[in-house]
Amino acid sequence: MAAMPPTVADALRQALQQGLARIDAQLLLLHLLGQAGAGRAWLLTHDTDVLTAEQAAGFARLCTRRLAGEPVAYLTGRKEFYGLDLAVDSRVLDPRPDTETLVDWALELMPPGSACRVVDLGTGSGAIALALQSRRQGNGDTAQVLAVDASADALAVARSNAQRLQLPVQFAHGSWLEPLAGQPAFDLIVSNPPYIRAGDPHLASLTHEPLCALASGDDGLEDIRSIIAQAPAHLKPGGWLLFEHGWDQAPHVAALMQQAGFAAVQHREDLAGIARCTGGQWPRR
Repeated sequence: MAAMPPTVADALRQALQQGLARIDAQLLLLHLLGQAGAGRAWLLTHDTDVLTAEQAAGFARLCTRRLAGEPVAYLTGRKEFYGLDLAVDSRVLDPRPDTETLVDWALELMPPGSACRVVDLGTGSGAIALALQSRRQGNGDTAQVLAVDASADALAVARSNAQRLQLPVQFAHGSWLEPLAGQPAFDLIVSNPPYIRAGDPHLASLTHEPLCALASGDDGLEDIRSIIAQAPAHLKPGGWLLFEHGWDQAPHVAALMQQAGFAAVQHREDLAGIARCTGGQWPRR
């Protein structure tokens, strides 16, 4: 006799017994059932609903992929970042909540109503650029946000997000600031570049995400060095350069920025109280 398909509560219980995190199981089941926008409370009010055999099999496949390390965002095709519903897939990094720290800092340096020029380097899904543009458009704001990525695939994702969200971010294809040669200088440069050491054992758990967006040389600072070297030629006097970086890299990034001539070098802490972002101001003449 064939087993009866599980209820919503049964399916979640089985996923937890397999080792899946509760929130991951809930998000995957909501996605499968077409209730992603309903929130996890929906599962409580429908815990006795019986899944079809097809739904049960589909949920089992999603759980298996998640247990193998595939990010939930890739499995659902969506990730919320700074209040925006972003489409994501394996062409781009899964946006992390800690990156919102970088957005918060950048917005502090973009006064409402100012005509500032901002560029997001290594934009990936467009998360940072789109978050900044969404908070600095309309009501007299004239901020101009550009986004750059060396990956044409990543730019396709970012452009699609911008179009769907109706945000006027501009895009350029190339390595860091190189495709912006000849453009007017910027008030602010922000970047969440690759910063993991090439030999870091943690990379083994990130095989589903693009390696080119993760690793950066033997010490993890190769791309940060490149950006610091290029940035002064593209910053207005008094402009800022902000980075997200690894949990232990703040002093190294600060030293590199100070050596390059940046002033007021400082840090911002992430949700866990770790110095996750470092930035500095290009001196005024």
